[in-house]
Amino acid sequence: MAEKVVINEVGLRDGLQIQPKLVTTEGKLELCQALIDSGVRSFEATSFVHPKAVPQMADADALFPRLPKTGGVAYSALVLNDKGYERAMAAGVKSVAIALASTETMNQKNIRMSLDQATTTFAGLMTRAKREGIEARAYISTAMACPYEGKVPVKVVMDLADKMVKAGADKLAIADTIGASSPAQCEEVFRAVVKEWGAARIAAHFHDTRAMGLTLAWVALQEGVREFDSSIGGLGGCPFAPGASGNLATEDLVFMLNDSGFDTGVDVAKLRRAVGVAERLTGQRLGGRITAWWLSQERKAAAKAAQAAE
Repeated sequence: MAEKVVINEVGLRDGLQIQPKLVTTEGKLELCQALIDSGVRSFEATSFVHPKAVPQMADADALFPRLPKTGGVAYSALVLNDKGYERAMAAGVKSVAIALASTETMNQKNIRMSLDQATTTFAGLMTRAKREGIEARAYISTAMACPYEGKVPVKVVMDLADKMVKAGADKLAIADTIGASSPAQCEEVFRAVVKEWGAARIAAHFHDTRAMGLTLAWVALQEGVREFDSSIGGLGGCPFAPGASGNLATEDLVFMLNDSGFDTGVDVAKLRRAVGVAERLTGQRLGGRITAWWLSQERKAAAKAAQAAE
């Protein structure tokens, strides 16, 4: 039996958050359904943040209760403070995520808190979620490198992760937020966190800034990680992290995993429709590195059909 790998689709939140064209609630629901139709069953759906900071997420309160309730689909939402957490609870969220940056400067730029303030705030949210029966996911963002302070030591990542676990985090997501990691650094970090907390507790989040996203995912996979974030069409980037280009494309990750004998439950061919929906909603040409191959296969099929018709 093929080993299961969870694909956590972050296109609705991380993917859309910096898009200049506002995507409506109806558009987000359409994209979500297209992804569900392809087999995706895990989503980071939105963030309960101030609408002036991230206008694309201004509809979080209206969107979350309307998300498709197809059997087996799980949704999480990002929260950054108690007010966001309370909004999430009012909307029916059962899984919350926080994003603790690894450096002082990134926390100041991202959430206007010092590293100590952010650590205390997010530890409190993890404890509260745990106490109230809400799944708690802690992202350690800029885990490999900060756009302002450079490479991040493994010890820093371990110390912050330890604080979140002790506060109540059920899952640790290690995020290469600006796509700056090398395979060697990635191996070092994931080997350390898996050894300390076990592979079942770890998720991975990669960006494809330097065309390394798939390679880094494979490295984490070899260290035992079986849950990965990705974004349809490669949408994404952090508005407060210069150089953070799109996330690892869902279609690229799914193709690699399926072709390597893992069970993602996702039909890569059906992701083509979801990419098309995302393109229409954002007004951008999208698609992972597999897109050129997809197009070549479609041309071959069309030529073969034309020959058969002659």
